[in-house]
Amino acid sequence: MSLTKYRFGLSALTLAMTAALAPTFVYAEDDKDEDVMEEVVATGTRLKGSAAAVLEERRGQAFVADIMGAEQISRTGDGDAASALRRVTGLTLVDGKFIYVRGLGERYSSTLLNGAAVPSPDPTRSVIPLDLFPADIIEGLAVQKSFSPSMPAAFGGGNVDIRLKSIPDERIFNFSVKLGGNTNNFDDGLTYTGSDTDWLGQDDGSRDAPQSISQFWAPVGEASTSLDRISADESLQGLLDLNKDLNPETTTVAPNLGFDVAFGDVYDAGDLTYGFMTTFAYDNAWQVAKEYQLEQWASFDNEDGSKEYTFVRGYDDILTTTNEVKTSFMLNLGANYNKAHELDLTYIVLNDTSDKARNKFGRSSNVSPSENNAILNGKEIVYEQRNLTALQIRGQHTFADLNLLGIDWIISDSESRREAPSGLDLSYIVGDTNEDGIYDAENESSLRLGRTAARFNFQDLTDEVTNIGFNASLPVYLSNLEMEFKVGASAVEKTRSADNRRFDIDTRALPSGFDLTGNNINEILGNDAIADASLVRSVLNDTTIAGDLYTAEQTINAFYAEADFFINNVYRISGGFRFEDFSQTALPYDPFSGEVQLTNNQTSVDDLTFEEDGIYPSLALTYMMNDEMQLRFSYGQTVVRPDLREITAATYIDPLTEFPVSGTPGLETTDMTNIDIRWEWYMAAGNNISVGIFTKDLDKPIEAVQSPSQDGPPLIRIANGENASVTGIEFEFLQDLYVLKDVFGTFAENSFISGNLTLSDSEINLDRQNIVDQTGVSTSITNLERRLTGHSEYVVNLQLGYDSANGEHSATVVYNVFGERVIVAGIDGYDDAVEKPFHSLDMNYTYYPTYDTSIKLKLTNILDEQKEISFDDELLRSTTKGIGFSVAYKMEF
Repeated sequence: MSLTKYRFGLSALTLAMTAALAPTFVYAEDDKDEDVMEEVVATGTRLKGSAAAVLEERRGQAFVADIMGAEQISRTGDGDAASALRRVTGLTLVDGKFIYVRGLGERYSSTLLNGAAVPSPDPTRSVIPLDLFPADIIEGLAVQKSFSPSMPAAFGGGNVDIRLKSIPDERIFNFSVKLGGNTNNFDDGLTYTGSDTDWLGQDDGSRDAPQSISQFWAPVGEASTSLDRISADESLQGLLDLNKDLNPETTTVAPNLGFDVAFGDVYDAGDLTYGFMTTFAYDNAWQVAKEYQLEQWASFDNEDGSKEYTFVRGYDDILTTTNEVKTSFMLNLGANYNKAHELDLTYIVLNDTSDKARNKFGRSSNVSPSENNAILNGKEIVYEQRNLTALQIRGQHTFADLNLLGIDWIISDSESRREAPSGLDLSYIVGDTNEDGIYDAENESSLRLGRTAARFNFQDLTDEVTNIGFNASLPVYLSNLEMEFKVGASAVEKTRSADNRRFDIDTRALPSGFDLTGNNINEILGNDAIADASLVRSVLNDTTIAGDLYTAEQTINAFYAEADFFINNVYRISGGFRFEDFSQTALPYDPFSGEVQLTNNQTSVDDLTFEEDGIYPSLALTYMMNDEMQLRFSYGQTVVRPDLREITAATYIDPLTEFPVSGTPGLETTDMTNIDIRWEWYMAAGNNISVGIFTKDLDKPIEAVQSPSQDGPPLIRIANGENASVTGIEFEFLQDLYVLKDVFGTFAENSFISGNLTLSDSEINLDRQNIVDQTGVSTSITNLERRLTGHSEYVVNLQLGYDSANGEHSATVVYNVFGERVIVAGIDGYDDAVEKPFHSLDMNYTYYPTYDTSIKLKLTNILDEQKEISFDDELLRSTTKGIGFSVAYKMEF
């Protein structure tokens, strides 16, 4: 199969408009377009078809952008948007969900779905986790790195637009099934009794809080009864009704299974073309991991001045098993009238369920070694169900009689929800009764005696976003000057409601002499054991705090104007401004009185509202040096605003570090100045090279700082620094290996290599006193000047691709690595905690036995790397990943 490259006899502006309006660049439709075509040159092979197809769109953009098409994503074998985006120049993937653009944290990127804002089901971030979007529904991923007026002003490192598939060009019906696993899964994992519908990614309600407990919890904003204030008999009934069958047990892990099906068709009725596209996918995957967690430590100085650390609290032997079930459904209806008026309706439902069971063995300074029981056996259950539903209606219209006036619009209504019922965290004391140094968790365990013997969590978060927007463009043609004028407006309204309840089992409420021995809470506190217990007080100790329940609202009303000038088809000047009126309110409620909680100098609810408006200019210059080369320059002023949760005093757990994080009322906006310069060389046969330089200046950057040590993990606070900067260089290339055919024969003729390298540096300046004044917590920051949290000094991507001459075989080897990045800033002389580089090597091979079938083999993390976080060369966190493998069979009918 060959790739056909068309050279058009159209103006540069017309080509740019075509690229901007189309989901992917349109080359030509059929022979009837010969009047606009100078020549047709057939070059290259299928191996670079996916990359070359999106290069033209990138080339036609006025502002610096990188684009990935569906075929490119398929080649690398990435299963979701997050994994695919780490192949883009300067992007790194964090926690398997969030994208860091140019070394800036996820707060410095924004995500759109078909150009519209969408909500996030993640309680710790307002940015949507990109692993929610399976690759099968994605038509392309566009990453714009320089700000343009049509983009949201909350633009830091870049903007990611996820473009979903639309109606097909012809009837399609395909089905695929896959089977896989992981080398870590060869050993036994953990499981527990869940619900009968867990395999569907849905809880059947068995994890919900029983009515005998939930009856004391009023809706958000209303007065509730604290569980530790109810009568002993009422609390006993709640404990009897509570689902306690949550004991992780060793088991054999099942293989990973998945399938997807897609069906679509298109119909022609004269000037009207209409069609539909529908997809459904199911994926059930298991991951066993061995982990290490150091939560608290002591240090002493050696004679040479170096430090050594003593393990005080944490877990050095952790076994975790995670079962993820993902389902996705998409329906797209579309119609096109006379190729001038197009309507699209898209409806998607994405569901992602994570069910995690964990056994932890370690030590705690709260347990005396002299009592021969210094070992903790922790057990943890974390079940969460994330859901995103979106309905979008879009229109594109071109009015030929009005000088090709173009109008496009979108109405998007979306909702995300996260439910996490029956989260359980508890610890058993493991003794050494024989004093032989052997701690037998199976026979010498007992549930802790205290107010926090076991903790249950019930969490519910709902986000809703409505986005309405339109854009209008008008081209104007003069001698040696082509112009396009654009205006647009959008209105975004976001509401959030969070209801997080937690309570502890207080074993001190049990009668004196109650037997707590064992390592299964369902047996120790089983209904037979406690049914006739005479409690001395409530056995349920409510630990819900102010801020665990909150509502928030955000509105953004925007207008922009932009102009695009082509001068002699050599110079291009694009620029304009965006005006945004922003308002954000977060109301934290006392969980028991139902009243809004005010902190620091706040005197009324009005103090919890943050409002600002501003004008954000942008300018881009392009010099087209010749038919193959162009030089770009862009400038933009943007803003980064605090997340909804970060402007309340509520505390939440960061999923990356598992450290508690507390927001800061009064957090200020970060203002940014962005400059980009990029040289691009587009050669024959799709080969290309680009080199770019960028710099960003940040005023009052939002950063994470550590509070003084406490019992357990450190508390992270969100605060404003003084200023920060990021400067770097990006290099990207795509080159076939045809020049090496004399050495490597036909392999070189049908192979290509592509890659990118980003080298950058960052610096943030912090003022200790300002942070103390802002957070209200005294802290001794070790490094007042350091790199930004989450910044990597280098990111490398390499890809080697091969397609056999007969088109029956395709193979791709993909490598990715990022430099170490600061995760938690150190205090009290301790160095910053950093995530170590992760060398990812993946391989994909596809065999096409027939025109309609394919078999794909996939290997991931071939180097068997593990994730590590450390400080002062001391291991703080580690997680094994194992080597993943899968085989998939696809058939097209």
